Amino acid sequence: MQDGGQALERRPVGTLKGVGPNVAERLARLGVITVQDVLFHLPLRYQDRTRVLPIGGLRPGDQAVIEGAVDHATVKFGRRRALLVHLSDGTGALVLRFFHFTGMQQRALERGTRLRCFGEVRAGPASLEMVHPEYRRVGGDAEVTVEDALTPIYPTTEGLQQPTWRRLTTAALDAMGGDGLIDWVPAELLEALHLPRLDDAVRYLHRPPPAAPLDALQEGSHPAQRRLAFEELLAHQLGLRRLRAAQRQRPAPRLAGGGALVPRLRDSLPFRLTGAQERVWREIGADLAGEHPMLRLVQGDVGSGKTVVAALAALRAVEAGHQAALMAPTELLAEQHLRNFTSWLAPLGVTVAGLNGRLRAAARREALAALQDGTAQVACGTHALFQQGVDFASLGLVIVDEQHRFGVHQRLALHDKGAREGRVPHQLVMTATPIPRTLAMTAYADLDLSVIDELPPGRTPIRTVTVADARRDEVVARVHDACRAGRQVYWVCTLIEESEALQCQAAEDTAAALAQALPELRVGLVHGRQRPADKEEAMTRFKAGRIDLLVATTVIEVGVDVPNASLMVIENAERLGLAQLHQLRGRVGRGSTESHCVLLYHPPLGEAARERLAILRETTDGFAIAQRDLELRGPGEVLGTRQTGEMGFRIADLLRDQPLVPQVQRAADLVLARYPERVEPLIRRWVGEKSRYASV
Repeated sequence: MQDGGQALERRPVGTLKGVGPNVAERLARLGVITVQDVLFHLPLRYQDRTRVLPIGGLRPGDQAVIEGAVDHATVKFGRRRALLVHLSDGTGALVLRFFHFTGMQQRALERGTRLRCFGEVRAGPASLEMVHPEYRRVGGDAEVTVEDALTPIYPTTEGLQQPTWRRLTTAALDAMGGDGLIDWVPAELLEALHLPRLDDAVRYLHRPPPAAPLDALQEGSHPAQRRLAFEELLAHQLGLRRLRAAQRQRPAPRLAGGGALVPRLRDSLPFRLTGAQERVWREIGADLAGEHPMLRLVQGDVGSGKTVVAALAALRAVEAGHQAALMAPTELLAEQHLRNFTSWLAPLGVTVAGLNGRLRAAARREALAALQDGTAQVACGTHALFQQGVDFASLGLVIVDEQHRFGVHQRLALHDKGAREGRVPHQLVMTATPIPRTLAMTAYADLDLSVIDELPPGRTPIRTVTVADARRDEVVARVHDACRAGRQVYWVCTLIEESEALQCQAAEDTAAALAQALPELRVGLVHGRQRPADKEEAMTRFKAGRIDLLVATTVIEVGVDVPNASLMVIENAERLGLAQLHQLRGRVGRGSTESHCVLLYHPPLGEAARERLAILRETTDGFAIAQRDLELRGPGEVLGTRQTGEMGFRIADLLRDQPLVPQVQRAADLVLARYPERVEPLIRRWVGEKSRYASV
């Protein structure tokens, strides 16, 4: 059994009958290299051609095989010439409509000709129709049989038609033979979860029997599909667990605490930490005191106070004689962190350096030298922190903000900067984009999870309203009233076209129009095409209260903290996803004054946009919003393309298969404890060598 399965894993697809170099090249575009890959290339959907249905029982939307006699065929002239073939079987009648036909085809479809057809039933002007169905003549001595299994429809690429896939999968199933694929999932797990054996599941999914539940197969909920999704999720879980185990076997500097810096910062803060912040800080502190590297993800909604916890962790590293580095995905967010860390840590005698891609040569050389000789104890920057030529004297802690925007590789690159004399730094990653728990358990299985699920006291909930853009004048008047009351306002111009230039132009035009409509207000502008110094100046003036109304693109989504801002207007809100709308809305509501968010939309709204805006009106709970976002957009969008690109699921669907995740976690525990020899084959089968996290 073992040899047969391993042979399929190694056996090139070109060894299958009918697969020449051209077909092999096309298959490679889809990642199909081996015979095993063919077996795991599952159908997208199925057609039922196993029985002939009476015409009288058909409904619009059915895909069906029918058989009947031609009553008559006519050519109808109109906007599009069409051949209409009227077919009946004694239970009912329908029309076969062909827009592309020949005279020979028309003559062959004479009255009395019996046809067997397959197609989708639609409602026509006078009766049910099939447009361009597959058909063949029947009758005479030759019996035309129906299919003995549901017909699979495979995802494909140019040059590979469905009949080719059916021949390929038939050959691969024959090659699987009696030995089958190696079933690396322990039998006790399959029995406990009522899942079929691997080879039985594969055969079933490629050739479902006539009685197979088509609805369950289309939804991906059939036990055979769940069997393969379970194994793939298990393999990815094991890959991330192995990364964690490998990382934690390496020594890390003990940041045990006991110094004066952490208590001095806590005493200097104008607020007390929330209970959730205290809990997460205790979890981080316990990790840092250990001899092996911390690998922890901190989730916290917008404004929950993750940055202060990160600053405390950075000070723990400095107290122990090491450095800390914080990496953010954008210059704006990196600059915000630099300002916060400098204001908190500089009074304690801690030197904070900034490093990003726009530093002038002299300033960059100075920053690099300070990091290398240890003069700079804390660094805040963008991905520039892990580029070649950046060296740290003794990096003890790596902090990564907005984790979902970085992939595993980028996180590891900064982590490796601190590798010295066999020791690696501790790692703290943070996100203000809440991730549903089942998704976090799958995507970040290499990390421990902490959640700051409490907002600081004194924060008032943000009230959100939706307003059609025809009432724009009312919104402008509301902006005027808020600013006259001493408050500040954001006006966000979202992406109308897929062009940053057009977006920035829209922001400039909006700022000019608002300045004209509200001449007594001080109007500022921030967008992605400004010089960094101009952008920084505008943000500084807004934060200092010298700008009343800030017009901006979505560049302000993260990293801006202005407690006096109590109103946000988001134009074309229907074009944004839930997560981004929630992030933007989180820029207000940071003070004690009741804050409002106006979602300005352009009607008519589609169903999905209407649902998104309704969710924003109903709740400010980031985790509830994240779950709905997952349901609406799917895991790829929620996690970010870099992360899901590295995970590369072939069969599993993180939205559909959420209920499997707790079972997968328990299964990973069991496999690691009792079947460690199966870990490597499972990872190799489903993850391969594509991701570093599978082979660290």
